[in-house]
Amino acid sequence: MKLLNQEKFGDAQREFELAIELDPRYAKAQAGIGLVKAYQADYKGGFAALDKAWGYAKSDEEKLFIHIGYIRVHTLSHAYCMQVGVACKRADKDWLDLSRNSFESALLIDPSSSAAYYYMGLCYKAALDVVQAGQMFAKVLEFRKDYTSEADQQWNLMQKIQRAMPGTITGKQIAFVEKITRADAAALFMEELKIDNLYKKRTPKTFDTSFKDPEKAAVKPKAAALPADIVNHPLRADMEGIIQIGVRGLEAYPDGLFHPNDLIERAAYAMMIEDILIKVSGDNALATKFIGSTSPFPDLRSDLPYFNAVMVVTTRQIMGPKDITTGEFAPLGAVAGADALLIIRKIKEELKF
Repeated sequence: MKLLNQEKFGDAQREFELAIELDPRYAKAQAGIGLVKAYQADYKGGFAALDKAWGYAKSDEEKLFIHIGYIRVHTLSHAYCMQVGVACKRADKDWLDLSRNSFESALLIDPSSSAAYYYMGLCYKAALDVVQAGQMFAKVLEFRKDYTSEADQQWNLMQKIQRAMPGTITGKQIAFVEKITRADAAALFMEELKIDNLYKKRTPKTFDTSFKDPEKAAVKPKAAALPADIVNHPLRADMEGIIQIGVRGLEAYPDGLFHPNDLIERAAYAMMIEDILIKVSGDNALATKFIGSTSPFPDLRSDLPYFNAVMVVTTRQIMGPKDITTGEFAPLGAVAGADALLIIRKIKEELKF
């Protein structure tokens, strides 16, 4: 199990198989094989191994282990289906109910099972149910037994997501992402910030009153071709919208592609926020406001191209240091989905939007 938790799946499988050689009817080893298969995306094999383990289970300890195993495999299977956008046989609309059944059966054996509450919390997290997930992780912290540190991290994440208050399905999904991509950032700006409406309401209108040749005016310019790598992407509409609107740092690359799966760094996200603030406020002086200033961050030089953007967002408390104990901003660090949503919420508060 230690090897499994370290994602050393081949090594874990070897140990479970050696245990089965010693005792083919050892239920926990059979269930362990099921978990190994599930973590390697063989969900059919995972469920089959758990079913086999259940047939051998005699003690309450073994039955508890298998009930928790079913919760874990259902959760893994559902997460995979959501990721690739396919329907899985035993992880369809009933996957959450089946997991709840296993959870309730586990509690009948051990009402204070930290493992049961922790993995059911991950199950609710996969279902995007922040409230129920938070309650599960809180129970683990209450017991103060196994999975305490893991549950503490997850509970804090649930609290952060609740504060961020994502208002769309896409936003809720991205809230659970550890590192957002360019596609995720485009979706958050389009769907959560509603940047198109924001720009229409806040940016001053300009009118071109110069003479236009009627013949040339009648010819409509061809629409720019979409980057080829977003055409079949599930967030295509958001990326297309952000390209048309224009946000610094979310343009197509010189090769004509958008690179939707590239990760967003904190400095890059700060530059995007700065660009939005400048366009909405009309205050172009923001772009150079802090040039020549002394950096308050030990890991951020004042001559870096993103220094001004970082200062703009931090002085307005839209973003803050990554580590409050050292004061480091971590400009090259990743942006978590929940943090990205909290930043967008602060922008709305800043703009009273």
